[in-house]
Amino acid sequence: MGRRNKELPLLENIEITGIANEGKAIAKVNDMVIFTQFVVPGDIVDLQVTRKKNSYMEARVTQIHKYSDRRSEAFCSHYGVCGGCKWQILPYEDQLKAKQDQVYNNLLRIGKVELPEISPILGSAKTIRYRNKLEFTFSNKKWLTYEQVASGASFDNMDALGFHIPGMFDKVLDIDKCYLQDEVCDQIRDCIKEYAHTHNLPFYDIRNKEGFLRTIVVRTASTGEIMLTVVFFHEDKEAREGLLNHLIDKFPQITSLIYVINSKCNDTITDQETIVYKGRDYIYEEMEGLKFKIGPKSFYQTNSQQAYELYKIARNYAQLTGEELVYDLYTGTGTIACFVAKQAKKVIGIEYVPEAIEDAKVNAINNHIDNTLFYAGDMKNILTNDFIAEHGKPDVIITDPPRDGMHPDVVETILAAEPKRIVYVSCNPATQARDLNLLDVKYKVTAIQPVDMFPHTHHVENVVALELR
Repeated sequence: MGRRNKELPLLENIEITGIANEGKAIAKVNDMVIFTQFVVPGDIVDLQVTRKKNSYMEARVTQIHKYSDRRSEAFCSHYGVCGGCKWQILPYEDQLKAKQDQVYNNLLRIGKVELPEISPILGSAKTIRYRNKLEFTFSNKKWLTYEQVASGASFDNMDALGFHIPGMFDKVLDIDKCYLQDEVCDQIRDCIKEYAHTHNLPFYDIRNKEGFLRTIVVRTASTGEIMLTVVFFHEDKEAREGLLNHLIDKFPQITSLIYVINSKCNDTITDQETIVYKGRDYIYEEMEGLKFKIGPKSFYQTNSQQAYELYKIARNYAQLTGEELVYDLYTGTGTIACFVAKQAKKVIGIEYVPEAIEDAKVNAINNHIDNTLFYAGDMKNILTNDFIAEHGKPDVIITDPPRDGMHPDVVETILAAEPKRIVYVSCNPATQARDLNLLDVKYKVTAIQPVDMFPHTHHVENVVALELR
């Protein structure tokens, strides 16, 4: 006979006492740490344990008996379901404190290096509609909320255009209104959904891999330009042109209308052909008089206004006088490279994505910058001792790696090159702390500046200045 699983307990009248990583909240019962979500310190709740380990438990809230005095009202009707903006109910000043603590704890516990005083986190001027890019997924099997299921109602239309439910690859929450991007994003999404239903365009079946409409990506620039990329699962010229022409009629302000036919298993379009239907194959972002070309596959910081603040900090930490050779690692479309070029002798940017490097070259030309060079390829394969011998020893390295941080080979090459200063921009203080520990053998941390790029989430950007010992 198989062993029966133990029934997990319901814990009643538990006080939430703190904030944890990944936007979770903390409670304690008999010295056992419990992680849950969608509550704030001071809430008194009932918790249904969903997972039990030796040192901690995970639980979901089944009832709130008392609301904390530090609780804010959620402004989004999808709060608690879509998985985004989990800290809506936490006052913004409390969010900033939690992010400041996250940076400090990661650098202290993982980095284990001597730290200067950390500067107060730089909050975002805009806490809603701050993003310049959102992606929405079509699905013919929308996610039903607990309330919808409990109602016993039947739903004839199961189509959804929205966000994936966390942990559910084939379930999509239909979005009515999203506060992350300009209102035109809601208008475009709703227009597409209405047209699709009126003209019987099949939404994608993620599990069975069939249907017509797959994803859309909306980009809005600080210049007012709009890029819309519509991804179809297969070609149907009449249906495709009908939808795209309808969008042109309804939204003449779209400056770049692009489509993709993606028949492969995953949604990524980085390896797919992007076809311009109207306008250009790019839009422009602008920053301090510089214009940056953004294509459908380009990476650009998703909070344009706060990105400007971030880059100013990085440039200040670099302490450029006009005589330095700067290496800009993980340069993307060359935004940081172009941003600091006027204060440097020469800037060399390296990036993995070839299309991004082509954009970086165009950005330099368009901004009349003639002291940059850009190279595409895997960072650990490009940035070698031979590369440095050929192009010159850097005086300053600015590095802005992905969430995984820098490859150990890259760190070793940096240590061998011995630049006077390193400016480390990170979207993940944990991997940044790990890399700082490796750099500590030759470098001392001299300044730390956290920056909030993503209000109402646990994510935090952090800039660290290091000097050669």
